Amino acid sequence: MSYVRDLSAVDLADAESAGGKGANLGELIAAGFEVPPGFVILREAYLASLEEAGVRHEVAELHAEAITAADDPERLAALCDLLRGLIHRAGMTGKILAEVISAYHGLGQDLPIAVRSSATGEDGAEASFAGMNASFTNVWGDDAVRERIVDCWASLFSPRVIGYRASRGFTGEPAIAVVAQRMIPADRAGVIFTADPRSGDRDRVVIEAVYGQGEAIVSGSVEPDTYLVSKEGLRLLSARVGSKSHKIIAEVGGGDVKVALTPQAAGRRVLDDTMVLELARLATRVEDHYGCPQDIEFALVGKEIWIVQSRPVTTLPLDRERPPDVLVTGLAASPGLGGGTVRVLHDPAEGGQLRDGEVLVAPMTNPDWVPAIRRASALVTDGGGMTCHAAVVARELRVPCVVGTGDATRVLAGRGQVTVDGTAGEVRAGLVQAPARAEPVVTTAAPEAIGTRLYVNLAMPDHAEEVAAQQVDGVGLLRAEFLLTEALGGRHPRDLIAKGEEESFVDAMTESLLKITKPFGSRPVVYRATDLRSNEFRGLAGGEAYEPVESNPMIGYRGCFRYVREQDLFDLELRTLALVREQTPNLHLMIPFVRTKWELEACLELVDASPLGRQRGLHRWIMAEVPSVVHWLPEYAGLGIDGVSIGSNDLTQLVLGVDRDSAVCAELFDEADPAVLATIDEIVTTARNLGLTSSLCGQAPSSKPGFAEHLVRFGITSISVNPDVIDTARSAIAAAERRVLLDGAR
Repeated sequence: MSYVRDLSAVDLADAESAGGKGANLGELIAAGFEVPPGFVILREAYLASLEEAGVRHEVAELHAEAITAADDPERLAALCDLLRGLIHRAGMTGKILAEVISAYHGLGQDLPIAVRSSATGEDGAEASFAGMNASFTNVWGDDAVRERIVDCWASLFSPRVIGYRASRGFTGEPAIAVVAQRMIPADRAGVIFTADPRSGDRDRVVIEAVYGQGEAIVSGSVEPDTYLVSKEGLRLLSARVGSKSHKIIAEVGGGDVKVALTPQAAGRRVLDDTMVLELARLATRVEDHYGCPQDIEFALVGKEIWIVQSRPVTTLPLDRERPPDVLVTGLAASPGLGGGTVRVLHDPAEGGQLRDGEVLVAPMTNPDWVPAIRRASALVTDGGGMTCHAAVVARELRVPCVVGTGDATRVLAGRGQVTVDGTAGEVRAGLVQAPARAEPVVTTAAPEAIGTRLYVNLAMPDHAEEVAAQQVDGVGLLRAEFLLTEALGGRHPRDLIAKGEEESFVDAMTESLLKITKPFGSRPVVYRATDLRSNEFRGLAGGEAYEPVESNPMIGYRGCFRYVREQDLFDLELRTLALVREQTPNLHLMIPFVRTKWELEACLELVDASPLGRQRGLHRWIMAEVPSVVHWLPEYAGLGIDGVSIGSNDLTQLVLGVDRDSAVCAELFDEADPAVLATIDEIVTTARNLGLTSSLCGQAPSSKPGFAEHLVRFGITSISVNPDVIDTARSAIAAAERRVLLDGAR
């Protein structure tokens, strides 16, 4: 029989011999789609080579033994080494090799090809083995082609493949086909999903794209651009530029090479609108051909589009009806479902009207809304972005929240019961039953070890004991604003001072702080001094008499400068911290929104003159939120600070000129923008050179692929995240550290 077939000579009916990848590529060619020419080495070629070498029976026996040893890592690894050794010693028969080389030469002279495994039989079921078996790009020459095909055969016997076969109950003799295709010198490449894999929405096309070859996406080393297209009318809904540090291109003579991208190139869109829509149009044609959602890999040479793979999307939820009567949509700020009767409030003073379990709907929130948010089943706001007060508080209190709806207070006014889906960013009419929560799984396994310290962000004492019981190194950011407004009872601090009630404030603040510092024992708790803006202070009772009216309070009267101008208020805060440190000396101070050297110098003089400044062991940190810190950091170090914490929200806002609370501009707010990353890199590098510790407070290390790796490569000392993503962040940091170590070893 012939062991090698041209791709144009196979189709879906040949999946048993050609494997899913080979059969699908042949099917696409027959349907008239542009597919790089190539051939498939059938599974029978693998089996015949083992048979001729006299090792097929031995391989089958060792494989059966490996399946039973799947739970014994050391034994499994040893058996896999034996199996792969047998496959390599058996090699390829002379007849099959002659067919392969003839087919290879038929593609052209001195031509690079891609050699990729094509799972067959039970291993091809539901594309379950996608990505597990070996694939190679930019393969040149007869010897290299033969070696890479045998490598694909041997990849049947890696521990992860056999472990997966055992978990699925696949005990039969495995076999594999191999696809060889002419390499496309792609200047751009990517993946298209003809249904949104995150939501299961069949009316959306999701396109991810990078510069160079698609391996940058597959490896996860680059955050791709992401484009969302509506199938109805073929409209581009959104385009998000990823953080693309490099591209992968073919190296002359074989193999691939990474090429670093300049910040300007990395920050540009990979695809323009015309190409996005052309790809979406092509993808829907492929989906129509197969009759089900597809996962399609493409390569671009200029405007020429090549399909290099298509397979069914097997991870989508079952077809679902659209949620009935979606009333408003916005940004998904805090996940989960919450339902109840709508209560529209326009001022925190109205908070007493909210009954426990109602849905709070407000124009926007500030820290004075916290008591009401605690009693709400869910929160919806007209304004705000992902880092606004509403989002921060809701995530910490685990209240489902949708922000930036635009007109929820109008649309939902007078409504009865609604359901807030904080995961999808939707508010729906009526109550939808939330899925029952699974019982937590108790594990005694040690957490993954990491060299970068992992801290947590807190704003309130509600869950401090619970968070302190987790594997974190301390509190990297304790926001003062929510504690302060509660201690003030909703009043402006000057009103309190005017009535001589300072001690009640100190007592209330001290009590709240101790509820946080005590559970953390000797682990540091870094308290960021009050950073309410003038518009937020004006919202407190009596605030209009004391606060200026600013057209842009986000960059107005706040932070370090305010402490220097209002020393009596700052002294009240410092006195409180001193009292807390007498019982729990793990509390430390961080100064926010530092713009210039002179104001920091004046502020630190106030700290040194206070009871707090005279205590031993106090660490003085500053927030790096204003880009001027890049210039002033050496001078700040000379003033005696101990560390710098990068506030990624404010820093992104000021580097990119995007209001972090703006729902309209939310798409522009990107902590992974090359300009922001370059600024962070310079801050961390300077801090390291000056002997200062460095940290970053924000969600990006756990929510953005590749962001943690940027920070680890920069040499950051610690990362501080919200409590809901501690485990995710630890995994992201650990993976980043491993990649950095591997790169260093290579």
